[in-house]
Amino acid sequence: EKKNNKTEATQKAEMADQQNQKAFQKQPTIFVGKKKAANKKKFQARELRYWRNVGLGFKTPQEAIDGKYVDKKCPFTGNVSIRGRILKGVVCSTKMERTLTFRRDYLHYIKKYRRFEKRHTMISAHVSPCFVVNEGDVVTVGQCRPLSKTVRFNVLSVEKGSTMGKKAFTMF
Repeated sequence: EKKNNKTEATQKAEMADQQNQKAFQKQPTIFVGKKKAANKKKFQARELRYWRNVGLGFKTPQEAIDGKYVDKKCPFTGNVSIRGRILKGVVCSTKMERTLTFRRDYLHYIKKYRRFEKRHTMISAHVSPCFVVNEGDVVTVGQCRPLSKTVRFNVLSVEKGSTMGKKAFTMF
């Protein structure tokens, strides 16, 4: 009984780590109220966790498979499908909670002068907790359904970038 109490206490401590919201956080595809059999000495060391492959050649991060976080807007563990455009850009701001702003630079052709002008656009994207993103990193994002008023993209991969400045014009 003492061993069972110890394992229950460690499970409650782990649950307390991911329970930082007012509502109870759980993955909707996993049943949490399963009773453990008392006569079984060995039980799975790995907890049940829902994750999937988003496709399009993007690998599921190991943190998404092994992590304890609950995020319903994560493309790997939540209920969001990636469809439409795949974009790349440089991270400009990570001040929002689980959301970043990245900058896409492009060239616009002016027919009258037969030249190009530099333009940019700032796009908001949701960041899953399985990624560690800093300003200056290059992110690849995929389009998904609207997640909020301004967010329509989800981060799929992160490449460490240079610190040459947020507003520097870079083409990929």
